[in-house]
Amino acid sequence: MTLRLWKASIVSSSSHVAVVIIGFRNPGDIETCLASLALSTHADFTVYICENGGNEAYRLLTATAPDRLPGGQAVVTLNPGDNLGYAGGINHCIEAARGAYRAVWILNPDTEPQPDAMAALLRRLDRGDVEAVGGVMVSTNGQVQGYGGRWRPWLAIGGSIGLFARVDDPVDPAQIEAEQAYLIGASMLVSRRFIEQVGPMRADYFLYVEEVEWCLRARRKGFRLGFAPDAIVRHHQGTTTGWAGPFHQRPKLSIYLDARNRVRLTRQMNPWFLPTAVTGILLHSVWRYARRGAWRQVGYVFEGVAAGLRDESGRPSWAG
Repeated sequence: MTLRLWKASIVSSSSHVAVVIIGFRNPGDIETCLASLALSTHADFTVYICENGGNEAYRLLTATAPDRLPGGQAVVTLNPGDNLGYAGGINHCIEAARGAYRAVWILNPDTEPQPDAMAALLRRLDRGDVEAVGGVMVSTNGQVQGYGGRWRPWLAIGGSIGLFARVDDPVDPAQIEAEQAYLIGASMLVSRRFIEQVGPMRADYFLYVEEVEWCLRARRKGFRLGFAPDAIVRHHQGTTTGWAGPFHQRPKLSIYLDARNRVRLTRQMNPWFLPTAVTGILLHSVWRYARRGAWRQVGYVFEGVAAGLRDESGRPSWAG
């Protein structure tokens, strides 16, 4: 493992935030994300970046990422020596932070948070009745990608609250908090208490659905999830995984793992729903892909469901 760290720049306070970003051969995305973070109105934070793309990707990252932001915040880059997956990379960053934080803000590398986003998330957390907070995810065309997520356990299908709304549409935060079962993983702030009592993300999921499982696990422990309507984050979505591309071009890994992990989540949390969940996943794939002629992608879903039923975990052997 390689670690680039300036310890003198890392401090712990009641407002300190560990910002966690997982990279995979996308230094341009990370550079843009860091530029947005540099404008944050909340200045008490440290950035931790785990580069999952190997040694050459880490070299490119450290060649472009600054040691610190213009406001003096340290940027810590981590090279784990292997692809830990999304959840594994998050856990790795949290371990590197060594508890020196009030909260952890998980950000996708292809996001651009607005200057007040971090402060808005913290304001909601500091009201004291929630242990994790999400905000407004916005696409590049100004449409809302989600305020939070609904989860239908009998079908193992999630859905974004507020999808396709306009960013300036009125919103009822209390209603969203009552409806959401999980936070949008591209931007979620979790407290230190959340991490200590809920535990780390499930690294064996490798990629996809890990934030759903984390939030559902937290809710089972009695933790509430908050929503901050002023925490607006622009999300380019799928620049690393290819998930946002045309349906017939979407890669196997993302589709396979999404299906596999939805089955695994059902096995682990609601095993009595497994028959209806498998049916729901397969029917949803036909609706999503087959009607668009993306038959290869339908096959990826079937492979993922079969792997979930076998309770396979981690990075698929064929993924390299």
